[in-house]
Amino acid sequence: MQRKRKKRPPDLRRSKGGYDSAFERTLHATVLKDWEHHGDTVDYVIEHKYEPDFTKWFGKKKILIEAKGRFWDHAEYNKYVWIRKTLAPNTELVFLFADPTLPMPFAQKRKDGTKRSHGEWASKNNFKWYTSDTLPEEWKSDERLEEQLA
Repeated sequence: MQRKRKKRPPDLRRSKGGYDSAFERTLHATVLKDWEHHGDTVDYVIEHKYEPDFTKWFGKKKILIEAKGRFWDHAEYNKYVWIRKTLAPNTELVFLFADPTLPMPFAQKRKDGTKRSHGEWASKNNFKWYTSDTLPEEWKSDERLEEQLA
């Protein structure tokens, strides 16, 4: 039989001098009293790999296209903001939405009853986005050439 887990005590940082736990407070008061408590921060990165749906070079500029039917959750759409931060200056991430008017997952209703759409999210986060109808002509494949090769 498993024991019930004890509930975490109220936030000790607010009530007990910035400690995360009673254990931390005890350590700082005894064996680590000469140590600085929460005196430093360390930046860290969790490495991931991103594979864009489509890539193409236009001169010296590389375009990455992410084709999206819809976003499923916050973690999914938030990752693209982080991906963009790691891209080279000559690389751009662009969204190609099946329907840019779809509401974002878990979006709250506004006063007018609407929810933030995929297109609005992309614009707010400074991503270029298109639909297959609005894609720039120079990005589209020549359909006549495709027909000849088929």
